[in-house]
Amino acid sequence: MQEKINLLPEIINSIQEKKGKKITIIDLEDISGASADKFVICEGRSTSQVSAIADAVREDLLKNTGKKPYNYDGYRNSEWIIIDYGDIMVHIFLPEIRMHYNLEDLWSDGKFTHIHDLD
Repeated sequence: MQEKINLLPEIINSIQEKKGKKITIIDLEDISGASADKFVICEGRSTSQVSAIADAVREDLLKNTGKKPYNYDGYRNSEWIIIDYGDIMVHIFLPEIRMHYNLEDLWSDGKFTHIHDLD
């Protein structure tokens, strides 16, 4: 349990350092059948920025916590990259792809925390 708490600030910081926007944390711990306890969702303005945010999350977590993702996918198109840290899944979208898949609506019974953009 302690590990999840420590990873979230690192993930948020990494996203914000690469100017990721509209960060939302969905707490799914009380929902049976959820693939993770928490989703962190954000967006980048271009495929290059989506990739840069994903790289920053992976590199910063490895450097600062020693934690490697179990898996990651989406670099081929960089429209939606997912990084799997077991209990935490990080989703980095282009805005139109985020709107299309609308994970927030799909998991609307979770508890939402919205992180304000830095600029």
